[in-house]
Amino acid sequence: MSSDLVRRARSWLAQDPDPETRAELTALLDGGDADALRARFGTKLEFGTAGLRGELGAGPNRMNRVTVMRAAAGLARVLGPGRHVVIGYDARHKSDVFAHDTAAVLTGAGLRASVLPRPLPTPVLAFAVRHLGADAGVTVTASHNPPRDNGYKVYWNDGSQIVPPVDSEISAAIDAVGQVSGLPLGSPADPAWTTLGDDVVAAYLEAVTALPLGAARELRVAYTPLHGVGGATLDDAFRTAGFEVPATVEAQAAPDPDFPTVAFPNPEEPGAMDLALELARSVGADIVLANDPDADRCAVGVPLPDGGYRMLTGDEVGALLGEHVIRQTSGDGRLVATTVVSSSLLGKIASGYGVRYAETLTGFKWIMKAGDGLVFGYEEALGYSVGADSGLPVHDKDGIGAALTVAGLAAQARLDGRTLLDLLDDQARRYGLHATSQLSVRVDDLSMITGAMARLRATPPVKLGGREVESADDLSEGSAGLPPTDGLRYRLSGGARVVVRPSGTEPKLKCYLEVVVPVTGEVADARTQAVQDLDALKADLSAALGL
Repeated sequence: MSSDLVRRARSWLAQDPDPETRAELTALLDGGDADALRARFGTKLEFGTAGLRGELGAGPNRMNRVTVMRAAAGLARVLGPGRHVVIGYDARHKSDVFAHDTAAVLTGAGLRASVLPRPLPTPVLAFAVRHLGADAGVTVTASHNPPRDNGYKVYWNDGSQIVPPVDSEISAAIDAVGQVSGLPLGSPADPAWTTLGDDVVAAYLEAVTALPLGAARELRVAYTPLHGVGGATLDDAFRTAGFEVPATVEAQAAPDPDFPTVAFPNPEEPGAMDLALELARSVGADIVLANDPDADRCAVGVPLPDGGYRMLTGDEVGALLGEHVIRQTSGDGRLVATTVVSSSLLGKIASGYGVRYAETLTGFKWIMKAGDGLVFGYEEALGYSVGADSGLPVHDKDGIGAALTVAGLAAQARLDGRTLLDLLDDQARRYGLHATSQLSVRVDDLSMITGAMARLRATPPVKLGGREVESADDLSEGSAGLPPTDGLRYRLSGGARVVVRPSGTEPKLKCYLEVVVPVTGEVADARTQAVQDLDALKADLSAALGL
């Protein structure tokens, strides 16, 4: 091992307050494991608009108490003494410890810290920032990442996630932090440190149950929180709104940071919804709902005529919710928004109703900056923020509010003798069938993603899936409407579209595909054609990526 590597590891060890990571690092030093040390100290987790997210462990390239305390100290320097920060956390390993370390650092630096009373959904934290008039918020969560990960997300005083230049200011302040062992720390006994009560949760429930849910309430729902923190809050929301409490997958009902029944705790991943779909069949559910572990996302499944179920795509749910919100709200200044990788259908729906529409970069931090009058925003990755005439109760994606609104929409459809699938068919007839899919490649070596993007830029495709590439946009160059981001967008003949971008939170290259098929006969025939068209796009794009 190099002397510099050993020096950095020992310097870290000297400030680490956590006996677990101290033991881990000591064992690596004593065992001379240079590769493991380089993995932890060869680079660091970078603080950006998504905050921090990474594997738990010792060192600057891992999530641990030192990393979190440095982040909190950087945030404190940017905000300044006297400012107020609300802190939330999920049920992952060490989430509660990281939340309380954050409160200790902030109060030690002269700020006020209000900590949520227990592990709660991320949208409760986002709501609490505005509800309490705080200057910022922090939530400790890795959302739907694997069990070994954790993360740290920062919200600003508008209750939405930070965007540039705030992220860079916090990052620079973090880099200026010295040894955390020298930081002054507050304690729960300090007047500036408050542990909030259930009144903030009650205020959140009051806000989301006031959404335009309609009057129908008869509905059978099968639900899973996927071992996350959404279960109790969703039950309370359904009960408060007058719905029957959903039947919940027992094996996944309680928060469990090891997520024992799923390979990845993400409702989009294969197999994650198996137990929920099994429950739906056994209880004859009208819809299936799922939250990811921090309950900011919502997945929706529907029954099929043959007795089975299928999960709707995020774009399908986004189109249903978007049209519902437009119909249930009023005013000329209304705005709906989605991202460049989501379906183009929402724009056509908005145009049909004379409502303003905006397209943003990927992520709810950008959707919330779409403009004044925003009443609905969504991204295809199962994230939705539903509003009313009074605006959005949560300035972030909200899996609880979305689940309630889907339930209201499905209950009204049931009352009318229809289903959510019937509503989707109605949209296909009015606007054309907009079918979307993803091609996602997970890698161990991030240079493979860099190489694939470089190949596409050097040799842009001229035809994909038998369709001519009519235009190619390099999103890294930015535009009047979009800040620069690493991505490529191809517009194809027939209204099809492909967007390729590296994931911002996982080692993945993600490709978003859309085809538009006119409905001249049966919708089922258009769906069959769309599947074939998407398969052809995937095959050609896979070849072009070279992965």
